[in-house]
Amino acid sequence: MDGRPATDQPSPWMPFENRRRARDEKREAVLRTAVQLFLEQGYHRATLNEVAERLNITKPALYNYFRSKEDILFECWALGQEQVDGFIAAIDGSRQTGLGKLRALVHSYAETMATDFGASLVRFDPRDLSPANAKIVRAAKRGIDQTFRRYIAEGIADGSIKPCDPKMAAFAIAGSLNWIGHWYQRGGELTPDAIADDFAERLTEGLATAASKRPARKPPPTKTKKSAAKAPTPRKKNNTKRNTPGRTA
Repeated sequence: MDGRPATDQPSPWMPFENRRRARDEKREAVLRTAVQLFLEQGYHRATLNEVAERLNITKPALYNYFRSKEDILFECWALGQEQVDGFIAAIDGSRQTGLGKLRALVHSYAETMATDFGASLVRFDPRDLSPANAKIVRAAKRGIDQTFRRYIAEGIADGSIKPCDPKMAAFAIAGSLNWIGHWYQRGGELTPDAIADDFAERLTEGLATAASKRPARKPPPTKTKKSAAKAPTPRKKNNTKRNTPGRTA
């Protein structure tokens, strides 16, 4: 015996890992609810009382996870930026042409813009953040812009992209992509993947050199009245017997 009282009752204290996991899940639930509310009503109109009501908790309970409303806003932006940082790192590590990297970036960025945290990258105003956090956001935006320019410059160098001004091309592409975060609505006719496929092709086709363009898909052949009229008709078999010399019918 080790001197401790024997008991079959489970400990009322959760193991540390379980407590941390439960806290992380609750924190994430606050962020998911808050970002939806901020996007629906705007950051200034939405209140923490409404966030708490949607979560069925009290407003003071929110302060167990975040210090302020501005802290929640920054964390929502940070989750969207994490998605961008993740796929840029993956694309950087791939062995693709500049055009291939640009198309992959457009596709992934378009998909991200169709998510709540992705939309927060373009829908939230850095001026609502503290100076320190606003500085981080502006630096991240410059980093995304520089990545677009870098892939375009790589494509020009390797011959997959036509000579152009990388800065202007990057502005045109990013502007189109960022607008997805404003107009996309869940449950619409197009899925995020379908939008990403279309934008990846549409926004890079004009930049691609002839050698790097994808071959156009040929539609399956269809029968037309004209072709049907020209089609040879099968010869009918003549079943009548021919008269030959020396033979009678």
